[in-house]
This record gives sequence, C-alpha cells and structure tokens, in this order.
Amino acid sequence: MQAFKKYTLDNGLRIILAPQPTSLAATVLVLVEAGSKYETKEINGLSHFLEHMCFQGTKKRPRQIDIGSELDSLGAESNAFTAQEYTGYWIKANAKNLEKSLDIVSDMYLNPVFGLEEIDKERGVIIEELNMYRDTPARHVVDLFMNVLYGDQPAGWDIGGSKEVINVLKRDDFLKYRDTHYLANSTLVVVAGAFDEAETLAKIKTYFSDIKTGVKSQKIKTIENQAKPAALVQFKESDQSHLVLGARAFDIFDDRRFALQVLGDILGGSMSSRLFQKVRTEMGAAYYISASSDFFSDHGFLAVNAGVDHKKIDAVVKAVLEEFIDIKEKGVSPKELRRSKDHLSGSLALNFETSDEIASFYGGQEIIKREISSLEDLLEKIQSVSAEEIQAVARDIFKNEKLNLALIGPFKDKNFSDILKL
Repeated sequence: MQAFKKYTLDNGLRIILAPQPTSLAATVLVLVEAGSKYETKEINGLSHFLEHMCFQGTKKRPRQIDIGSELDSLGAESNAFTAQEYTGYWIKANAKNLEKSLDIVSDMYLNPVFGLEEIDKERGVIIEELNMYRDTPARHVVDLFMNVLYGDQPAGWDIGGSKEVINVLKRDDFLKYRDTHYLANSTLVVVAGAFDEAETLAKIKTYFSDIKTGVKSQKIKTIENQAKPAALVQFKESDQSHLVLGARAFDIFDDRRFALQVLGDILGGSMSSRLFQKVRTEMGAAYYISASSDFFSDHGFLAVNAGVDHKKIDAVVKAVLEEFIDIKEKGVSPKELRRSKDHLSGSLALNFETSDEIASFYGGQEIIKREISSLEDLLEKIQSVSAEEIQAVARDIFKNEKLNLALIGPFKDKNFSDILKL
C-alpha cells in the first residue's frame, strides 16, 4: 500500500509527502488553483504567460540562464504546465538534491521579478507556442472541441489565450493576478520519492515561509447549455482530417465517473477496444483513434479523438455513433468489461513506478477535490463497475442534445447535421 501524509499549515498551505524509499529520485511539485477558468476575457492566457515568466528570472536568480544552468547542473528534469483549473511547477532530480530542488522551485514560485524586457521577449515565445499548436491539428482540434462544448465562457476558451490579448498584457496584470491567486490557501506542495519526512517537512516550511496569504478569488461556474447536436468545422488544407466527437457528461465529484472511465476504455482505450478494431483494423480509415473521459470541478465529457482519411470522414463519424448506440441499447459483454477494467487498473498501477507520476496522482486529486483517494480505493472503484452502470451512463450521455463534433480538414461547405444524430 502506497502511504502518503497530508499537512495543512496555519496559513492554509497544503503539503503532501509521498515517500518511496526505493526510488533514486525525488520530485517536487507545486500546484496552485490558478488557470484559464479563473480569467476574464480581457486577460485570457495570463495564467499560462505567468507560468512562463516564473522561469525568466527571480530575485535570487535574476536571469533565465541562472535558473536553467542550475537545473542542468543537477541533471534534473523540470517543467511547468497550465490547465483550466490549476498551474503546476515541478522538478525531478536525484534524491540527494531534493533540498536544492526545493530551493529552486520555491524561488521561482515566490519571487519572479517580471522584468519588462523579459515580458516583451516572452510574448514572442508564447505566440510561437500558439502558432505551433494551431499548426498541429491533432492538438488544436481539442481546443475547438472545448469551444463547441462550452462556447464563450472560460471553459470554452483556449488556455494559451489569443495573440491579441498576449500582445497587450502589462506587468501590472501579472502582479495583480498573482496577488489574487498565488496564495497560501490555494497552493499545494507535493514531494514524492526518497526523502526523510521530518527533514523535508521542515525544509518546505522554511522555503515557503514567505508565501502570501489573503482571500482567494473564485472562478465562475461553467454553464451547460445545449438543445441539439453541435459541430464546429475549421477549414485546413491537409493530408488528414482530425476530429473530436463526444458528449457532455458530469463533473469529477459524480460517482458515475468510474463507469464513464470504463466506458471510454471499452470504446477506445486500447488496441483491443471497439473503435480501434472497427475504424483502424476493419475500415483502415485512421492511424490513431482513442476515447477517454475528462473531469473538472463543475463539468466533464467523454470524447473520441481520431485522424481520418478525408474520404472516409462520414463513415468514421457514423461508425463512432453506431458504437454509442450499441452500448446504449445492448450494453457491454462480460469479456470486454473484464478486459477494460483490468486495462485501466494496470495502467493506473504502473503510474506508481516513478516519483513524478506519484506526485501528480496525489496532487491532481487534492488541487481540484481537496481530498485524496488511495490507489487501492480507486482500483476497487474501477473493479466494482458493473455492465448495468455502464449502460445507464451511456443512456444518459448518448443523446442528440449532448453530442458535439469538432473537425479540422479541407471542408468549406460540408454540413454534418444529417449524420450527427443518434
């Protein structure tokens, strides 16, 4: 059984320690309740831009090269990421260098200088990142899917923002946003790997002693509003069409999420899944096709992702919808139910081989739910899912008024309304 301990300091800072004595590494992960869903339209993309700026210089390490060279000297892996509901900063290094990792990541998190010259330079980097994603249709179609699902509200906006907003953000925007969100009671420090618990706890308290306190600004609740199937098609001359076809579901607090996870795996979680066998093996219409569920604090969905032959786009959409209908009407077989539950369980257990995955496992749960389920508990929940529960979820979400399609390909006037229905 994987053990972990959670501490909440008087100022509200949360700490999770997940020892892994046999590991050669230790990971420090700092998560904060700040992401694109905490933004307004006028500053959309600021959470992500701010994340970049934390690598561009601190009071102790004033230049990006000062941070980068120190990390390189440790042989460390380090990065950061921005999501809808949180931002994360992490360093994974040899366990003997844990204190140095804490020193660096806390300095980046607490003491960024937001130099005017560096902000202007990083604008170009951010815009090139946005260009890269927009030139990668398999990635960009996911953004379009979120937009068709949720429209003009934070859940439907691009996490990276727009070029127009990135180009006008000012230093005061960074300072104001950071003072509003980067606070002790919205921050979580996770350490996983090989370390002395008492010593590490004391070091975290020391390195994060200057973290600000205050009243955290909250995000606006996501509005679900849909009466009929919706589609968003973006024209692009390409050798392959990329699509995401899915259905609205429910949030991370809903107990039905385990049945939805198994349903997603049955549809497209592996090479033996229904859609892989149908669309790739039988139809030869796609190189990649997968299905999975995604859950947030106040919304969620199941989605099928695929890269498809232009000429077979209608056939693939129909094939996916046929599988939706089949599970809704006929349910799933005992054999595929057992295979998918074991596949999910095995994949989840494999995540506990490395310190960074362990940190993400505990941190990801705590930052959204403010509670943590153990690996054993989650495995039990997955294994207890019944065929009846899966069919009930399928009947609930596979409805015309919950269907959504995003597509990038060489289609200017194509209308999918005639086939986008159950």
